Amino acid sequence: MDINLLFKIAGIGIIVAVLHQILTKAGREDQAMMITLAGVVIVLTIVIREISDLFTTVRAVFDL
Repeated sequence: MDINLLFKIAGIGIIVAVLHQILTKAGREDQAMMITLAGVVIVLTIVIREISDLFTTVRAVFDL
């Protein structure tokens, strides 16, 4: 795991939080929720890709 991964996830979280606050203050709660949901999906895809790489490495190490 690289420190860049943590920075990437934190950056996405900050951007999503700012956009959510801006859209909520503008009275667009529906769009704010969609932005939050999109941020969660993006972070989940990043995490799932890393977990997949971990399983691939474990299989290679143990020759499974």
